Amino acid sequence: MEIRRLQADEFDASLSLSEYAFQYKVKPEDREERRKSFIPERSWGAFEGGELLAKLMLLPLHLYVQGRSVPMGGIAGVATWPEHRRGGIVRELLTVALRQMKDQGQILSCLHPFSIPFYRKFGWEVYTDYKKYAIPIDSFPSKTYTSGSVKRDVRNLELLNGIYHAFARRYNGMLVRDEDWWKRMVLGDEDHTAVYYTDSGQPEGYLLYQVKNGELVIDEFVFLNESARQGLLAYLANHDSMVTQAVFDRVPGDDLLPYLLRDPRCKQETVPYFMARIVHASEFVGGYSFTAPASAGPIRLNLRIEDGAAPWNEGDWRLEVSPEGKGRLTPVEPAESGEPSDPARSAHPGLHCDIQTLTAMLLGYKRPREMFACGKLSGPEADADALERLIPFSPTALLDFF
Repeated sequence: MEIRRLQADEFDASLSLSEYAFQYKVKPEDREERRKSFIPERSWGAFEGGELLAKLMLLPLHLYVQGRSVPMGGIAGVATWPEHRRGGIVRELLTVALRQMKDQGQILSCLHPFSIPFYRKFGWEVYTDYKKYAIPIDSFPSKTYTSGSVKRDVRNLELLNGIYHAFARRYNGMLVRDEDWWKRMVLGDEDHTAVYYTDSGQPEGYLLYQVKNGELVIDEFVFLNESARQGLLAYLANHDSMVTQAVFDRVPGDDLLPYLLRDPRCKQETVPYFMARIVHASEFVGGYSFTAPASAGPIRLNLRIEDGAAPWNEGDWRLEVSPEGKGRLTPVEPAESGEPSDPARSAHPGLHCDIQTLTAMLLGYKRPREMFACGKLSGPEADADALERLIPFSPTALLDFF
């Protein structure tokens, strides 16, 4: 079996596999547009005798982590013909993709799983949930006077993107969008927008929504402060003669909207969403901002990482956090025969977790104490408590799909 990038003349084979696996059909008039936008170097395939058996896309993207842009490899379009499934082909593709991401400096990877247990086997872990609400229009907060104004159908992508990025930096795991992404993946022809402006004309929030079948369907509700939230809610409430309810989709997990309603007993769902994994642990930790230790000197912890799909992460490490909160992860080598053992290694075995747990903790989705309590993080309890103090509280979110 050969694993390699696809070539331009393999577009038809790739599209046929996608159509079969994801159960859709591209219209003949749309096929050529798809061909023009096909970027073969972003697609990897497993071949045997010239036949495409399975494939995936590796997208060069960036995520916000602690307010900074981090290179991320997005995995999408994973597909295998049914007669070739359960033969380890996708495992081989993911292994190649991980090494490729490491070589390209993509220290994180994200994907939307068809099966969470399947991708957990390869080191990916759920890193964010989203909420979904169905709110009767008469349950909206009482209309109150708010300063500012709302303008409908503003399609200035630079303006919308500016509000989005100010909002996105508050969360770990939000996509760093550009204008092309907005055009292709976010703002559709049937979508309406509404932008909240302050009295001085500063845009501080927006809605991305549709009105259909007697409902407001809100795909994005983005606000930078409470005035923007209240102004946009008042705008939605003014649709009371047109709709019976508003459906909010993919709301960040820390959202408080139901609490603000006159009656919070509306339909609410919390949905585990995208998965992430640290591709290169030492690089990720080297750019991470830990909470500055209370002690005058650095904090040092031993950490054993399990990562069967990325061997460069596997093994024993020393995590050191400087008084300024700067992290460093360095390997702890076993003592050679006849030489004294490394005291950092021999003092105690240290903490122990897999790459999935490490990803969930460092992105802020789960806390070290939680992971220690349920056995996902093991070792000395004092070390788990120290790690709890070192990792800052950071909510996670993602509004996009790929």
